[in-house]
Amino acid sequence: MKIRTYLVALAALAFGSTTRADEGMWLLQLMKQQNSIELMKKQGLKLEADDLYNPNGVSLKDAVGIFGGGCTGEIISPEGLILTNHHCGYASIQQHSSVEHDYLTDGFWAKNRSEELPTPGLKFQFVDRIEDITDIVNQKIAAGEVDEVTAMTRPFLNKLAKELFDKSDLKGKKGIEVQALPFYAGNKFYMFYKKVYSDVRMVAAPPSSIGKFGGETDNWMWPRHTGDFSMFRIYADANGEPAEYAASNVPLKTPKFLSISIKGLEEGDYAMIMGFPGSTSRYLTVSEVKARMEAENQPRITIRGARLGVLKEVMAASDKTRIQYANKYAGSSNYWKNSIGMNKAIIDNDVMGTKAEQEKKFAEFAKGKPEYEGVVEKIDAIVDQTMPLTRQYYYLAEAFSGAIEFGSTYMIMDNLKKGLEEKNDSIINKSLEQLKEVYAEIHNKDYDHEVDRKVAKAIFPVYAEIIPAEQRPAFYQIIEKEFKGDYNAFIDAMYDNSILANQANFDKFMKKPTVKAIEKDLATQYSRTKIEKLMSLAQELNGTSKELALLHKAYIRGLGEMKEPVPSYPDANFTIRLTYGNVKSYNPRDAVHYKYYTTTDGILEKENPEDREFVVPAKLKELIQKKDFGRYALPNGDMPVCFLSTNDITGGNSGSPVLNANGELIGCAFDGNWESLSGDINFDNNLQRCINLDIRYVLFILEKLGGCEHLIKEMNIIE
Repeated sequence: MKIRTYLVALAALAFGSTTRADEGMWLLQLMKQQNSIELMKKQGLKLEADDLYNPNGVSLKDAVGIFGGGCTGEIISPEGLILTNHHCGYASIQQHSSVEHDYLTDGFWAKNRSEELPTPGLKFQFVDRIEDITDIVNQKIAAGEVDEVTAMTRPFLNKLAKELFDKSDLKGKKGIEVQALPFYAGNKFYMFYKKVYSDVRMVAAPPSSIGKFGGETDNWMWPRHTGDFSMFRIYADANGEPAEYAASNVPLKTPKFLSISIKGLEEGDYAMIMGFPGSTSRYLTVSEVKARMEAENQPRITIRGARLGVLKEVMAASDKTRIQYANKYAGSSNYWKNSIGMNKAIIDNDVMGTKAEQEKKFAEFAKGKPEYEGVVEKIDAIVDQTMPLTRQYYYLAEAFSGAIEFGSTYMIMDNLKKGLEEKNDSIINKSLEQLKEVYAEIHNKDYDHEVDRKVAKAIFPVYAEIIPAEQRPAFYQIIEKEFKGDYNAFIDAMYDNSILANQANFDKFMKKPTVKAIEKDLATQYSRTKIEKLMSLAQELNGTSKELALLHKAYIRGLGEMKEPVPSYPDANFTIRLTYGNVKSYNPRDAVHYKYYTTTDGILEKENPEDREFVVPAKLKELIQKKDFGRYALPNGDMPVCFLSTNDITGGNSGSPVLNANGELIGCAFDGNWESLSGDINFDNNLQRCINLDIRYVLFILEKLGGCEHLIKEMNIIE
C-alpha cells in the first residue's frame, strides 16, 4: 500500500471497533474523521467532539497548556489560575526559597494578588492552532528539495514552520511561536501555533511534606498519599496579550477554564486526560528493547545512583545545601528510579515476548511486500552493530555531561588562546566577557563547589570500573600519567587550581591571561577531551541513523496496515493528546488487590517523624484526626487523596487534568505505577494505571491548611 493510501486508511480506521479504550495517546485534530467520539461515548462521555477540540471555536483544549518546559497545566478559574503538579512547580518553588524563606519546607500561600511571586523564566503555552502539513512536506520530498530523512529533522522543520508562519494570518501577533513535527516516524506531519505567556507568578504550593509526601520511597508506587499540586497565575497586558513581567500586568481573562466537580467518583467511572505526553517508544523491536535496557537505562541507573548517594548525604547535613540541590536531586532521581522499574517491568511483563510475537506476525504480513520484507532484520543488524557505541555514549553522557557541574568551556579558552597568540584585542576582550558569563553560570546560588567535588570523586572511579581504558576520554590518560592513577588527586588539583575553580583563581587569570595558564588548566583539558569523545561517538552513531530512520518509517507504516482495523497512534512527542479510560483498581500479583483510591488514613499510617519523606505537618495531622474535611469528605467522612485510572500517560503528562464524563475536573495526573513502568515501550491493559491526585484533596489543603478561601471562590465548583 502506498503512503498516501495508508494515511487515509489510518485516519479512517484509527479507532476501529476492536480498540481498547485505555491504551492510546490520540491526536485531537483527528477525532472527527476517526469517529473516536462514538467510542468515547460508549465508555460514558457525555460531550460532543467540538466540546473537546474545536478548531473554529472554544473547547476544553483551550484550558490546557504546557507548563514550564516539560509539564502540563490547566486553567481552573476565569482569572488565569493554573493547576499543575508540585513536582512541576518544584523548580520555581526552589527558585524562590532560601534559608530565610524556605517555601520548600513551609509551603507558600499568596493571600492576595500582590503576594503572588513573579517567576522569571517560567512560561505557559496554549495551543492556538494545529495544521496538517503532510502534503506540503511530501511535495518537497517529491520535488527533490529534501530527502525523506532530512524532512524529519529539526532544522528543516523549523525552517518550514517559519515559512508557513510568515504566510499566516497570525504573523505579527504577540507571543505566537510555531513548531512543525513528524508523527508516525515521518509518515505524517503537523504544525502547531502556540501562544506563549511569560509573566507567570507563583500563587500556592503546599509544603514538601505534603507535595512530596513519600519522597523517593513512594515515587512510582501505589498506594499513594502525595498532595502533588501547586498553583500559578498567568498575567497579561491590559489587552490580554502576552507581555514580559510588569507591575501593571493583570490576570489573564481566559476564553476557557475548567469547572471542578467534587461530586465524587466510583470504580468504572469514565475518565479522560488531556495533556502533553513527552516521549514513548511503543514501536521498538526486540533488539531495541534490549538496547534500551542495557545501553540506556543501566548507565542512568549506575551513574545517577552514585551521584544521588552523595547528594542525599550532603543535603541531609545542611539546610542550605538541601535547598540548593533540591530540584537537581528530584530531577535526577525521578528517571533513575524509573529506569530501575522499567528494566524490572520489561522482564516481569515479558515485553520481549510480546514484541517477538508482533515481529512474527509482521514477518507473515510482509511476505511478498518488498517495502516491508526484511525490515526488522535490518533494524536488528544496525542495533547489534551500534549497541556497544550507544552504551559508551550514555555512560559518558551520564557521568560527565550532567552529573558533574564544574568544568570549563574549552572553546572559549581556545579562542582566547588564539587571540593571545595573535595579539588580537577583539578576540581577547570577547572571550574574557564570555568567561565572566560562564563563571557566573557555574558559581550560581544553587551551586556548591565542594558538593560538586564529592560527586566527581564518586563518579570518576565508577565510570572507570565499567568502561575499558581504551574507550575512555583522554583526561583519564592525564590521570594515569601525571597523577599515577589517583582520581582524587586529579580532582582536587582541578577543583583547587583551575581558572574557574574559585574567585581568586579567576580574578588572577582575568587580570593577566596567558597562553601557558590556558594550556595547563586541567578543567579545560577535562572539558575538551570529554566533549571530543562524546562528539566522536555521536558521529559514529550518526553513520547509521539515516538508514535506521527510513527502516522505522517503513516498519511503523507496515504495522499500521497490518493491524487494521485496530488503531495505530503515534508515539508521544510532547504534543497535545487525549487519552480516555476508567477509574479502576488492579491486582499486581497473586492474592494482592489494590483499591482504586486512598484516604488520609494512609498518611497517618505512613507517618515517621524520623524520616523526612514521611513527616506529617502538625496542622494537617490535627485536621485529619478531627476529620475536619468540610464539604470535600466522602459520604462516610473519610478524606480521599489519590485515585487510579486506566489512562495512558507518560512523562510530560504530569499536571494534566483528569476529567469526568461532563468534562469537569476531578483530579490531576502525576505518576504511573511501579508494575507497569515498561509502559513507555509496551502498554499493559491489565497492569497499567495512572496515579491521580483527587481534586477534593487539593481544595481541602488549599482551604483548610493554606487559608486560601479567596482562591476557592474564584473557581466554579460543582457539588
